[in-house]
Amino acid sequence: MDGTILVADDDRTIRTVLTQALTRAGCKVHATSSLVTLMRWVEEGKGDLVISDVMMPDGNGLEALPKIAELRPGLPVIVISAQNTIMTAIQAAEAEAFDYLPKPFDLPDLMKRSAKALEIKRRANPAPSNAKAPSDTPQDDLPLIGRTPAMQTLYRLVARVMNTDLPVLVTGESGTGKSLIARAIHDFSDRRSLPFVVVSAADLAVMEGPASIISKARNGSILFDEVGDLDEEAQARVVRMLDSFTDNAPRIMATSQANLSLKMENGAFRQDLFYRLGGVTISVPSLRERVDDIPLLAEHFFAKAEREGLNRRRFAPNALDLVRTYSWPGNVRQLENTIRRLIVTAPEDEISHADVEIVLGNQPAMEPLQGGGDGEKLSASVNKHLRRYFDLHGGVLPSPGLYQRILREVETPLIEIALDAVGGNQAKCADLLGINRNTLRKKINDLDIQVTRRRKLM
Repeated sequence: MDGTILVADDDRTIRTVLTQALTRAGCKVHATSSLVTLMRWVEEGKGDLVISDVMMPDGNGLEALPKIAELRPGLPVIVISAQNTIMTAIQAAEAEAFDYLPKPFDLPDLMKRSAKALEIKRRANPAPSNAKAPSDTPQDDLPLIGRTPAMQTLYRLVARVMNTDLPVLVTGESGTGKSLIARAIHDFSDRRSLPFVVVSAADLAVMEGPASIISKARNGSILFDEVGDLDEEAQARVVRMLDSFTDNAPRIMATSQANLSLKMENGAFRQDLFYRLGGVTISVPSLRERVDDIPLLAEHFFAKAEREGLNRRRFAPNALDLVRTYSWPGNVRQLENTIRRLIVTAPEDEISHADVEIVLGNQPAMEPLQGGGDGEKLSASVNKHLRRYFDLHGGVLPSPGLYQRILREVETPLIEIALDAVGGNQAKCADLLGINRNTLRKKINDLDIQVTRRRKLM
């Protein structure tokens, strides 16, 4: 890797780390804590790549991107930011940044992206940029917050697809924010000034429904909310409506918590509609898949409640630990409702472990476990498996000891998955399962389960 890289960040440690790493990789580095200095270097023609923070003491790195593009067309800019919201990724994409990375970033990953940017710059003929200033739409009410890898991947995908005409299918569990993702795609796209129409099953229940929907949407966006719940007639009307589109048609998006592929295989969802909706599929992770984002989300909801006139609250450390280990079947929506209830009911400014236990004790620990079929409970799936097991014996009873053999089949994956979820910490795993730590150790030995300790990623 060779070239001159301009680094702008008000954090001395980050400047030092990047300067050392990039210099060892063979690059020349100019580092500054001032956006004014960075812009002077750009104007003087210095640098083959810019790596810039967003919030600088003397300006905003995102707001400087159009000016950089104007002064130096084709100069790639990698944006790094501690503002781990979907808005930052969208604004970086709108301003045509080469890439965006949240803090804390992975240094080897940043080095790879820097090498790619330098290589593309060498190969490409610089062309004038049509960079747009970041949107000034308020972002306080968008709880699409997270620094976990799953959320950062989602942010980048949203930023890439928002100004395309491809249909988008947003999948995920209830309460994950599927509709918010669809709304963000519309609000920060070129169609932002046009209508955003949300369509439910009731809107399609009458013959004139599709015509009314198209009339309302004009050339904006249409969202089919929970499209998997539409009956056969409603699905047919959607297909006919989509087939009638010509140029300048509305953009089509849909959300679904149901597995549409499985519904299609079972004959409950039209194949032609499935392929019309699935131009790009965006999967929104459950809260269980991004527990490290819970403190960020909690802080957001505390601040939001304070703006609404409620008392300022905070979690005690052991209370936050309990919140992190809860399964959150209702995802972000359930987390917000729980925090609002705790804000109102907790007697002290610091919410205690006992306060959280009382509130969570009245809520389900988890949704019904799912088996192989769409909407099928685990018990029904196990029932099918065991009946098939008996049938395979051709009328002869299985060998004695069946109870223990079946328990072993269930216990092994349950303990393995629980251990993986807590990074191999046996004390946390025992607490999660609700069994004694010595009991867990005995089961690990008896079932010959391999335990690997690892740090949970931030």
